[in-house]
Amino acid sequence: MASLAAAEPPGPRAASRSPALGPSRGGGERRRNAPDAAQDASLRSVDLNHVITLLKGSGSKDLEDEQLKTLKKVVKHFENGIPLKNIAQITEILNLCAEKMNEQEAFTEPLCGLIKLFGLPFLKQKSSDEVNYSVEVSQSIAQLGYLMRVPSSQVKIRICRSIVSFYNIELPGKLLSGYQPTNANYKIQMAEEGGLAEALVSSLALVENQLTETLWILKTLQHLSTSEISCRQMVKAQAASRLCLYLNGADPSGQLMFRSSDILWSLLEKASKEEVVNQLSSLECVLALKEVFVHLVTRGFRHDDQQLRNDLLVIATLLAENPAVPMIESGFAKLLIVLATFTEVKLPNPLVKGFKLTYSNEDFEMKKLLFNIIGILSKDQSAVQLLSENHVMPALLYYVKVNHQKPGFLDWSAAQYEDLQLHAIAVLASVAPALVDKYLSCQANTLLLVFLEWCIGQDPFFSLGHSFHGTGGRGNKLAQMRYSLRVLRSVVALYDDAVSINLCDQGAISQLLDILKFAADKSKEKEGTILLEIQADVLFILSVLCEHDVHRKELFSCGGIDILIPFFKMDPRNLYSGLGHSCLLLSALDCLWSCVVGCCIAEDSFIEKQGIFLLMDLLALKEKNLCNIILGILVESSDNPKTTLHMSIWRGKRDQTAANLLIQLWRQEEVDLGVKRDQYGRIVDTKRPIVTSFQKRQKVIPVPASCPSFAIMEISESIRAKVYSLFCKLGFENLPGLSAKDFVTLAIIQRYIDFKIAEVWSEICAEIKEEFRPVTADERALKVISAISENTGEAVVALQTEVLEIEDHHKIQEEKETYNEIQATQTQRELINKSWENFLTRTSNYEALKKAKILQETLIDASRTKLKIYNEQDYSTDIPNLHITIGPGRVVTAESMPCQHTEGPLPDTEHARRKFCACKGPLKKIKRDKTLDSVKKKSDHHWENATWNKDEPMNPNWQGWKHHEDSH
Repeated sequence: MASLAAAEPPGPRAASRSPALGPSRGGGERRRNAPDAAQDASLRSVDLNHVITLLKGSGSKDLEDEQLKTLKKVVKHFENGIPLKNIAQITEILNLCAEKMNEQEAFTEPLCGLIKLFGLPFLKQKSSDEVNYSVEVSQSIAQLGYLMRVPSSQVKIRICRSIVSFYNIELPGKLLSGYQPTNANYKIQMAEEGGLAEALVSSLALVENQLTETLWILKTLQHLSTSEISCRQMVKAQAASRLCLYLNGADPSGQLMFRSSDILWSLLEKASKEEVVNQLSSLECVLALKEVFVHLVTRGFRHDDQQLRNDLLVIATLLAENPAVPMIESGFAKLLIVLATFTEVKLPNPLVKGFKLTYSNEDFEMKKLLFNIIGILSKDQSAVQLLSENHVMPALLYYVKVNHQKPGFLDWSAAQYEDLQLHAIAVLASVAPALVDKYLSCQANTLLLVFLEWCIGQDPFFSLGHSFHGTGGRGNKLAQMRYSLRVLRSVVALYDDAVSINLCDQGAISQLLDILKFAADKSKEKEGTILLEIQADVLFILSVLCEHDVHRKELFSCGGIDILIPFFKMDPRNLYSGLGHSCLLLSALDCLWSCVVGCCIAEDSFIEKQGIFLLMDLLALKEKNLCNIILGILVESSDNPKTTLHMSIWRGKRDQTAANLLIQLWRQEEVDLGVKRDQYGRIVDTKRPIVTSFQKRQKVIPVPASCPSFAIMEISESIRAKVYSLFCKLGFENLPGLSAKDFVTLAIIQRYIDFKIAEVWSEICAEIKEEFRPVTADERALKVISAISENTGEAVVALQTEVLEIEDHHKIQEEKETYNEIQATQTQRELINKSWENFLTRTSNYEALKKAKILQETLIDASRTKLKIYNEQDYSTDIPNLHITIGPGRVVTAESMPCQHTEGPLPDTEHARRKFCACKGPLKKIKRDKTLDSVKKKSDHHWENATWNKDEPMNPNWQGWKHHEDSH
C-alpha cells in the first residue's frame, strides 16, 4: 500500500553547500563573508520581544500596517531556518498572527510565511541544543496541528506542506554563521512527542466537504503513519473509524480511497490491531467497506484497483475474526461466500453480476483470501446457515481430486491449482465439523479415501511445493495426504456415530493402517515434521474409530499391532528433538489404549510381542507427560493375568523391578504434590497422611453431592491411584528388589484407599461444621471415624519405624561381618609375611637352615604311622647330597615291585631315568594323612625357591640331579 501513496514531487533543489559548519578541509576556520555578516547583524537587529509586544496592540490602521511590515521582516530574517533558541518566540508570534487573521485577512500571507518557516531546517549552535530546547520545539510543532482550526484553506494547506517537508528537508542556499541544521529525524521525533498526529486526525472533522484540504491532511497523516508512536496517537483519536468513511467518498482521482486504505494498513501493522478492529466494528464502517469493495470488484479493472481490492479483503478478514462485527447483518459475509464459490459452483447469483475472473495474480490472491474468510466464518455458528445455503461444501470438495489439467486451457497454472487445492482442503478441515450433514450427503468420506489411496499410490506426480500449505511436499504427495488426514481427523473428533460407521463400512481401518505403514517406512528414510504429523493423525483417527467397538479392535489387531510396536522402541533422545516425536508417542499410546486394551485377542497378541516390557521401559524414563497414560494402560490391561506376570518378570537398568519403579514414581509424585514426609519417608501428619499442599491451601467450600470435592478430583489428576491399583494386582508381599526405604513407602501405598476415605470424611466434617452443628449421635460418629483414620496413620508410622529399625540392625550385623572379614584377612596377611621371613632366614642363615632341617625330619617322623606293617619296606625321604630343607616337587614317581612278588631291582625304564625316585624297593601300600600333605605342599614351595650353597663341595651326582630338576 505504501506504493499507492502519491507523494508530492519535491521542488527544485537549491545550490547548497555542506550543512556542516566545522573546519574546512584545509584546516582553517570557515570565514564569514560580507553578506553573511550583514545577515547576522540584521538578525541581531530584530527584537522578537518587541515584535510580540507590537502584535498584542490593536486599533489603528497605521498600527496594522506596522505589524504587517514587521511580520514580513521577521519572515525575511529567518528564511534560512529558525534557531532553536528563538523557536518559542516565533511560536508566540505565530499564534498572535493567527488571532489577527481572524479579524483581518491581510494577516493570511504573513501567517503562511511564518508557517513555512517550520518547514525549513531548525538551526542549533551546540549539539546540546536539541535536548535543551526539546520541550519548546515539541510544543511549537504541536501548535501547527491546533492551527488547523483557522478558517482558511490556504493556511491548512500551508501547515500540511510544512509537516510533509519534515520527511524531505531541503537545505537553504546559505546557512547562518555559527549554526548548523539539526538531525534529519529531529523534527519527526518532536512531532511524535507533541502529539501532532492526534491533532491532525481531529482536524478531519473541520474539512468534511473540502476535498483538497482533506487530501492534504490524509497525505500528511500518511507520512506520520510511518511511526508507531504517531499511529498509536491516531488510534487514540478514533482515526480508523474516521478514515473508513472516506473510503467511498466522492473523489474522481481515487486518491481519497488509496490514501485512507494505506493509513488503515499502517494502523493495523503498527498500532493495536484489536483497537483498530473495534473502531471498524460499527455497522456504518462495515457497510462503507462493503460498498467500496463491490465497486472495486465490479468496476476496478486497473492493476492498482485490484491490489486495493485485495487490501480491503484483508481488512475484511480481520473484521470477520471478531464475532461482534456485523458481517452477516450487513450482507458482507454472504457476498464474500458467493465470490469464494463463484468458479466451482455454476449457479447464477445477482451478487456477483458483472464480476469476471481473469486468472491474474491479483485474482489468484483474492481467491485464496476468500477461502481464508470461509475458514474464519465457519467458526461462527451464526454463519453456518450461510455456508450451507451457498454450497460451500461442494465447492471445497471440488478440489479433492487429481488435477488433470489440459494444456492450453484458460485456467490456473499447475502451481496455482496445487496451491488452491491444498488451501481448499485445509479450509475443509474447518468447515466439515460445522456442516456434518452436508459432509455426509456429499460423500466426502469416499472422496477423501479415494484421494488418500492416490496419495500412497505409485502414480507419478511432480508437486512444486511453493506455497505455504505445500511445505515439504515438493516432488511427492505428502502435502495432499497431510491435509486430507486433517479433514478426517476434524470430523472424527466429533465422535459422531454416523461418520464413524460410514468410514468403517468403506474399510477405512485397513486403509489407514496402510497409510500408517507407508508413512513409517518413509520416516525411516528421511524423518520430518510432516511425516510425524501424518502418523500422529492416523493414530488418532484409529483411536476414535476403535475405542468402543470390540470388532473394530479385532480388525485393528490383524496388522496394526506389528505397526504399533516400533513406536514404543523409539529412541528416548528423540523426545527432545522438537520435531514432534513426543506427540507421536502420545498418539501411539492413546491408540494402544483405544484399539488394543479391552480386546482379549489384541491384548494377548500385544503381550506376546513383549509389549508390556516396552511399556515398562518407557515408564522407567519417568517422563511426566508419559507416566500417567502408561500407568492407565497398565491398570486397564491388568485384568489380563499375563500383564501382571510380565510386569513381575521385567527388569530394568541395574536389575530394577517393577515394584521398585512404581514406588519411585509414587515418591516423585508426592514431592511434586507437596506431601509432607520426614527424611526417612515416614508419615508426618497422621490425621491427613496423603493430603497435598494444594488441598491444604483450599478453604472449606460446601458443594452439592453431584460435584466432586478436591479429594476426589485429586484421584484423577495424580498417578497415585493408578500405582495403588497396580500393586493390588502385583501384591504387597514377596516383592523382589525393594530396599527398606521402599518398604516404608509401600506401607503408605498399601493403606492408600483407607487414607483417601479418611480424607473424604475430613472434608465432610469440615463442610458440616461450616454450615451447622451436627446432632450428638452424628458428632460422636464423626469423632469415631476421625479417631479410626488417625489410628490407621499411627499404625502405619509404627510399621515404618519397625522396618527402619530392622534395617538398622541388619546394617550393624553386616558391618560386624565385614569387620571380621577384614580382621581375618589381616591375620592371614601377617602369617604369610611371617612365612616369607622364615624362608628368607633359612636361605641366608645356615644355622637356621639346620634347625629347619631337624624340624622337618621330626615332622616327617611324626607323620608316619606307628603300626608295624608286615613285610614293610622303609623308604628314605632324604635326597642324597642335598643340604637344603626343600623336598621333592609336586610330581613324584614312586617305583614299586611288579605285580608278581619277585625280588630284585625294578627294570630301568626311560620313565624311571627321567623322573627322580624318592623311594626304592617294592611298594605295597602308601598311606598319607593330612599332616604329610601339608608338609608336602611346604616342601614343594621350598624346593622351587631353593639356592645352592656355594661353600659346599661339588657333588659328583650334581649333573644328574640338575637333569632331574629340569625334567620337572
